[in-house]
Amino acid sequence: MSLLKIMNPATGKLIQEVQADTAASVREKFLAAQKAQKSWAQVPLAAKIEMIKKFRSILLENKERAAQILTSETGKPIQQARNEVEGVNGRIEFFVENSQKVLQNETVFDDVAGRMREQIRYEPLGVIANISAWNYPYFVGANVFIPALLAGNAVLYKPSEFSTLTGLLIAEALHAAGIPKEIFISIIGAGDIGAALLDQPIQGVFFTGSYATGARIAEVAAKKMIKVQLELGGKDPTYVCDDANAAQIAAGIADGAFYNTGQSCCSVERIYVHEKSFDAFVDAFVQEVNTYVAGDPTQDKTYIGAITRAPQLEILEKQIADAVKKGAKILCGGKRVTGSGNYFEPTVLVNVDHTMEVMREESFGPIIGIQKVKSDEEAISLMNDTAYGLTAGVYTPDAARAEKLMSQLNAGSVYWNCCDRVS
Repeated sequence: MSLLKIMNPATGKLIQEVQADTAASVREKFLAAQKAQKSWAQVPLAAKIEMIKKFRSILLENKERAAQILTSETGKPIQQARNEVEGVNGRIEFFVENSQKVLQNETVFDDVAGRMREQIRYEPLGVIANISAWNYPYFVGANVFIPALLAGNAVLYKPSEFSTLTGLLIAEALHAAGIPKEIFISIIGAGDIGAALLDQPIQGVFFTGSYATGARIAEVAAKKMIKVQLELGGKDPTYVCDDANAAQIAAGIADGAFYNTGQSCCSVERIYVHEKSFDAFVDAFVQEVNTYVAGDPTQDKTYIGAITRAPQLEILEKQIADAVKKGAKILCGGKRVTGSGNYFEPTVLVNVDHTMEVMREESFGPIIGIQKVKSDEEAISLMNDTAYGLTAGVYTPDAARAEKLMSQLNAGSVYWNCCDRVS
């Protein structure tokens, strides 16, 4: 087996080396999970629920250790790492409270004479692949592996190579809670190991990550005719109407754009502001961004940490250079921070339009373009002018106006007077 180097993006230094899987070891792990899954499916749901409750307790008892590990390998500011570990508690609670109701047999037809009854029975898929993300490994992972385990599946869990240590900690806590080691198995490695996992006769694959990787997964899974769930990238827009209190809402939208150093699936990635509110909004927005403390993610005061993946720095530079060349103006930030670590200044651009990559391609970093619009119709047209469709938001005190605007947005989740929320 080869060794996977775990690097600290904030310092550029090696944290540790971890044994990576091979195609052969992935096959062995699949066979072990396949053999154990049928017995796991027979474990009463109540017993599974108790194990998941214990997992939650173990995780919360080790919150600080978990947060420090997450910060060390992703560069996420420590307070935000703590928020994630604490926040996953609510998601686990949801599955614990609702699994009994959702998984019980459902009678859909029962005639009066009792001669015909039709039922829906919910059964586990079998062995599923959970290919998780590095930006929110607890949130994203738990959305899959908790319900999968409760439903009686075995889980082959591949954490991102950029959050491997967090993935191993999750496995450690699950096993300590009573989940059999053959039922939740970590698959360690980079993209080639993910491909080896997809080569197995799994019954489902659940992935959060880039559009490009998601497209490859969908292509492989289509040939297998298996369950597929993908949550991919976005270029999420937010519109500030002319009747919104621009100065009051600017701080919240800035947080939606820059939280986790802009590396959230549902980050605000482009902002449209009605011309009547534009100047007041931009002034308040830039004022808020200028208060952000950037730097060492292990410090409680830090709001902007390191970029997890070094190649993303070049993408941010290219988007800014393209925008400036086409007439955009930088109000703050605009460049990477020299020295050790993957740091980029929080950046705000105006005079932007849809000829610029920064308004069309995913940034996944601490940069944002703010564009002036003359009407609701122009805002909706621009918001829908995208190849993506993850989330979108509208800010207005008028409920009827918000409903009308949101109904026209081509996005999976739409927000009214908030942003970057995940239920």
